Amino acid sequence: MDGNGRWAQTRGLPRTEGHRAGEHSLFEVVETCDDLGVEWLTVFAFSTENWKRPKDEVSFLINFNEEILIRRRDELHEKNVRVRFVGRRDWRVPKRLIRRMDETLELTQDNTGLTFTIAFNYGGRAEIVDAVRKIVADGTPADKITEKTIARRLYDPEMPDPDLVIRTSGENRISNFLLWELAYSELLFTDTPWPEFGRQSFIDAIHEFQSRDRRFGGVASTG
Repeated sequence: MDGNGRWAQTRGLPRTEGHRAGEHSLFEVVETCDDLGVEWLTVFAFSTENWKRPKDEVSFLINFNEEILIRRRDELHEKNVRVRFVGRRDWRVPKRLIRRMDETLELTQDNTGLTFTIAFNYGGRAEIVDAVRKIVADGTPADKITEKTIARRLYDPEMPDPDLVIRTSGENRISNFLLWELAYSELLFTDTPWPEFGRQSFIDAIHEFQSRDRRFGGVASTG
């Protein structure tokens, strides 16, 4: 969900106003996923590298994510959305935010609609490191380690590999997002900043995805 800060700055607004504007886009996409029958949506809300941003922006993002959970979780629950989180719960994440996460998890855990995963304090390399640490702690012999061994120790082993990864605002890189999971994901980069990425933009992205030939290392289908 990239481009919030730059979107605000081009309008003479504080970067934080871009994050506020991005909330509307986020929940418009959530609703569109629900309407289209998309089963899993994962969003990159805060990365392990975002702690390097100015302190006032980091503080805003922490508080803003907490506010969103408080304001929106009942709405998500009513829509039968199951909310999950991936990322490190280390000393940098305030305990009050972790408490809000746990409350949201508990409230929505039995819902059967869209699974809405929020990556917070998340990094793809950190996830792999943490998985390897679990493998070592479990005493798994080196010759018994397979891809499944690692996959079972990722932050959410139930989460399927993403079919489509969308990055907004003209950035054409992965930026440490779901590095293990997106091995065969389709990538879509758009110049549209996140605050302007709404329902139609998401539908257009789905149409683009549907036009692609996914071979997973094989050869093109001849029909």
